[in-house]
Amino acid sequence: MGQYFFKLPDLGEGIVEAEVAALHVKVGDMVTEDQPLIDMMTDKATVEIPSPTDGKILSISGKLGEMILVGTPMVVIEVEGAGNIESNIESDIESSEEEPVEKEEKPVVESIVKSVSAPVEAPTSGGIVNDSPLTSPAVRLRALEAHIDLAKVPGSGAAGRISHQDLDDFIASGGRISGHISETGKEKRTAIEEIPVIGIRRKIAQRMELSKRSIPHYSYVEEVDVTEVEKLRVFLNTNRTEDQPKLSILPFIMMATLKGMEKFPECNSHYDTEHSLVRRFSGVHLGIASQTPNGLMVPVVSHAETRDIWDMAAEMMRVSSAARAGKAKREELSGSTVTITSLGKIGGIVTTPVINYPEVCIIGVNKIVPRPMVIDETDIQIRKMMNLSSSFDHRVVDGFVAAELIQFIKGALEQPATLFM
Repeated sequence: MGQYFFKLPDLGEGIVEAEVAALHVKVGDMVTEDQPLIDMMTDKATVEIPSPTDGKILSISGKLGEMILVGTPMVVIEVEGAGNIESNIESDIESSEEEPVEKEEKPVVESIVKSVSAPVEAPTSGGIVNDSPLTSPAVRLRALEAHIDLAKVPGSGAAGRISHQDLDDFIASGGRISGHISETGKEKRTAIEEIPVIGIRRKIAQRMELSKRSIPHYSYVEEVDVTEVEKLRVFLNTNRTEDQPKLSILPFIMMATLKGMEKFPECNSHYDTEHSLVRRFSGVHLGIASQTPNGLMVPVVSHAETRDIWDMAAEMMRVSSAARAGKAKREELSGSTVTITSLGKIGGIVTTPVINYPEVCIIGVNKIVPRPMVIDETDIQIRKMMNLSSSFDHRVVDGFVAAELIQFIKGALEQPATLFM
């Protein structure tokens, strides 16, 4: 039997490291060629790494959330034949008896699990002492959930180790930390759950922090009467068959934003902080902020200037669905020049969206609400109203220009015929 050292492969141009996002196998598992081993997350996408060969997993390097350099050995697989151990690696292994390749890998995997799921003891209060009695993690978790002070539980094991039976006996005798029952007779909840911020969640946190730290945000909110564009939307959908995509309000907003970027090109830009340089783009690549099971992603409708409203709607659905399914390609999640973000029916009245760094503006869409509006001094009508809550990089986009852009988009939506002129 031989050993196959599998190194983290090249995941794309310019990518030198990636984060361990998921482990699909454990030490001792038998794997077949192309079976998923590990998910690695880059700046823009999560890549599933398959097994290069059949064999048995001997070791796995890297913990969940750890950054791994491209070319780093990640998995050692026991295979039929000689394997692929290079002479220099083999000599290093033979000369280091303290750290053999075939290490005890079970504790490594267990440490990953424990780091994610280990119970966290409540802060010292209400009579809990700082001593940590000898016991197992399972007993410690039970005690935490039951608000039991383990320091007060007699242990029957060696060196006073507390067993499940010891805990059961203590509970049966009425033992419980004082102060956890309120005057109303209801039990106070003191458990604390620690959730590691890894994977997409960590990337989102880093991007938001970078954006808020780097960009002086300026917000502008305006209400828009979308009654007429809603009538047009319903009319255009009337003759669509079941297998043809229907139009939501978003493609109309995308069309209005496209025309706005052509009129105000300073808003269709990236700001290079390091070089104090603004990059204006001739093409408009619309990012559509989308909530997915893996967190917030921004799939991109590229070259919106080449698309009609139907093509724009279809492409938006395609890339958004791919993002939600975790199948979006790297190029479908990068390269946007302006972003539209919408929470749909839960969009609230006003939001303050965070700019998608390094862009310089983001168009926020709030929910549509029917409201009585004064049309003229003698006419009050129920109209469908929607707010646009948008943010701008004040280093690049002056407040006056930001207001002009939103007023332009407002006008296009309130007179939807102009979208097609």
